[in-house]
Amino acid sequence: MPAAIKGTITVDGQEITITNPEKLLWPDCGITKRIYLEKLAALSPYLLRYCRDRLLTVIRYPHGVSGMSFYQKNAPDPLPAFVQTAVHENINYIKLQGLAELIWLGNLAALEFHPSLHYVGSDLPCEWMIDLDPSREVEPRIMEATAIVGTVLTSLGLSSVPKTSGATGVQIIVPIETGVTFDGLRKIGHFVGRYVTEKHPNLFTLERLKKNRGDKIYFDYLQHYSGKTLAAPYTPRARPLATVSTPLLWEEVRQNVSPTDFHLLNIEERLQRMGDLLEKVPPQPVQQLIAKLP
Repeated sequence: MPAAIKGTITVDGQEITITNPEKLLWPDCGITKRIYLEKLAALSPYLLRYCRDRLLTVIRYPHGVSGMSFYQKNAPDPLPAFVQTAVHENINYIKLQGLAELIWLGNLAALEFHPSLHYVGSDLPCEWMIDLDPSREVEPRIMEATAIVGTVLTSLGLSSVPKTSGATGVQIIVPIETGVTFDGLRKIGHFVGRYVTEKHPNLFTLERLKKNRGDKIYFDYLQHYSGKTLAAPYTPRARPLATVSTPLLWEEVRQNVSPTDFHLLNIEERLQRMGDLLEKVPPQPVQQLIAKLP
């Protein structure tokens, strides 16, 4: 993308108007809208892979991360002709199909991208995600907890990829074969969650109400369901340090990396060096395990 973005630019043959390119979106990092759009373009081959053909919810911060924000599910009006939408349960969702749509949303100060967990027109999950959600803003045990869950999944014969949420938590992603249902994933999720909470009662909890969790990490297997969303792999997050939801190596988990280690100012170099870690894991035999559960 050009060094200075003003007025109208052309992206994949589509004209997009860019407004206030020097507005600071992440003041602590010096990231302006212009820099943000450049970083989005670099992230696009990875981020789009996990948003395309899904129902998209974005979180917009018109005045940057220190200002007010709002969730946007319904597509705004007017809508550029190149932006596709899909209606689901009376909501007209945006479909994030390509770079032009991504840059258009970035110009609207959409700083977070939360896709549905199923494709448009389908009621089957795209993958299985376990969400480890700390009860504290700073949780030094989050990688310890992640490693424990990863070990349990390995013992079940499942390969998985941990990713930082970009906020305080971690999600563990298991690629799945077509045909697995959300209810089936809830069944195996409850099985794994109950096991780790019984083995590590001071670390994990299945308690849904945050006020009742104490300092324990919530093993959330319920969020992964039709109609719900989780932060996409490679989405930026509206946190002060411009963190990015980043897939990790299990070795990095064992090294106790911090979610704040991965952000808009260094993610491009990491992706050039390591590629998409999620893409390297084939679909896992989850359905076979579900069938064996009582």
